[in-house]
Amino acid sequence: MGKNAVMVDEIPFPSEFMMNTKPLPLMGHGITDIEIHFLQIKFTAIGVYLDPEIVSHLQQWKGKTGAELTENDEFFEAIVNAPVDKFLRVVVIKEIKGSQYGVQLESAIRDRLAEVDKYEEEEEEELEKIVEFFQSKYFKKDSVITYSFPATSATAKISSTIEGKEDSEIEVTNANIVEMIKKWYLGGSRGVSPTTISSLANNLSAELS
Repeated sequence: MGKNAVMVDEIPFPSEFMMNTKPLPLMGHGITDIEIHFLQIKFTAIGVYLDPEIVSHLQQWKGKTGAELTENDEFFEAIVNAPVDKFLRVVVIKEIKGSQYGVQLESAIRDRLAEVDKYEEEEEEELEKIVEFFQSKYFKKDSVITYSFPATSATAKISSTIEGKEDSEIEVTNANIVEMIKKWYLGGSRGVSPTTISSLANNLSAELS
């Protein structure tokens, strides 16, 4: 991991990630969790790596505070749509069956697509492929799931690294699905991890000033 690791809930994240020979800095991080009877259960730690060029696409929010940006869904819509490389690194804290993770992803994506009337047969088939990709996996603690979103195309690459297993990956080519996966993790008030959203807002606020 090298000396420049950022600790996210005791899990080291590299401070930058190479994508297409370009270093992407860690621009935001957080966790997914749930509280049951005052007990916090943590599921995953998340790191969001963005091409620094993203700042040039966010100029209209210059001077806004992190708190203001956290509440601003249009700001996060601009992050999702900015034509720059994006990379998400998700590390498992509480072990989970791949099938469970796949179903969570599927229902979040399907609901978002249905809301905007974009859930057709092609989307259903592509989602089934993704669910199948996760189906047989078992994510032990410290397993890693990554999402790569290249600037140049509306595709995504999902990969998984599980100790003792061969790494595997799948390419997602349906632009509507790709957009909603980004929104699941980066979608402002509806993002899956509020801590990641506020971390992104604070860091980008600092970059913009």
